[in-house]
Amino acid sequence: MVKNKLIAPFLKWVGGKRQLMPTIAKLIPKKITNYYEPFVGGGAVLFYLQPKKAIINDLNEEVINVYKTIKYKPEKLIADLKTHKNEVDYFYKIRSLDRSADFEYLSDIKKASRVIYLNKTCYNGLYRVNNSGKFNSPFGKYKNPNIVNETTIRAVSKYLNDNHIQIFNTDYEEVFENIEKGSFVYLDPPYHPVTKNSDFTGYTQGGFDMYDQIRLRDFCDKLDKDGIKFLLSNSATPLIIDIYKNYEINYVKAIRSINSNGKKRGEVDEVIIKNYE
Repeated sequence: MVKNKLIAPFLKWVGGKRQLMPTIAKLIPKKITNYYEPFVGGGAVLFYLQPKKAIINDLNEEVINVYKTIKYKPEKLIADLKTHKNEVDYFYKIRSLDRSADFEYLSDIKKASRVIYLNKTCYNGLYRVNNSGKFNSPFGKYKNPNIVNETTIRAVSKYLNDNHIQIFNTDYEEVFENIEKGSFVYLDPPYHPVTKNSDFTGYTQGGFDMYDQIRLRDFCDKLDKDGIKFLLSNSATPLIIDIYKNYEINYVKAIRSINSNGKKRGEVDEVIIKNYE
């Protein structure tokens, strides 16, 4: 299948997989009847593979709303994105909207536009929420952020509509309830932190702790038992290496440019784990 290069992630995402796609692509099975991605995030792998049949999911309601808005209302989203300003006071005004009781009454278009705007203009493109679920990244001070990427939005919208792509916002186990034989699952959960100060799992309220990692491993064991092929990305921590020791572990180097401490940005060890030859 010829891939459309215009179909690409519309959000900058911590731990995004674009740079690792050459490695990931080599490990993906040649034949996939149905593609599952329960932690879709920025969607780098989805948009690289461009499967005709897929089920994507994320627990982050705001992010899934962006996917649905791009699918169903791309032109209205583009029009709203054009109204934003790259100004510090305006940024904090838009950021503070989720602290208002009226936030729930904002239209899906306004909410999706807000997420894209904040993602393009916040510091280092760090999508992060606090324990109350409120977006809390500071202003990025970029001269010309690409707030309105019309080409990408239209291309992604066409892809989502021309193919059988189901979009969910729920716990990943619910997505897998009726998984079909021959399906392939790519898992890119919030990474287990390398140090206590490197925890960038704040994409959803409550984060993703050690027990969540073990629960996910247990679910991978179930997938394996059912004969479902999976590929999983995570950080190369002792915990992750230990709990997945029964599977093939591939070590990779990734450049991580998003860190609150500039000295800690750079090459880090990650793992790509799979349960098939």
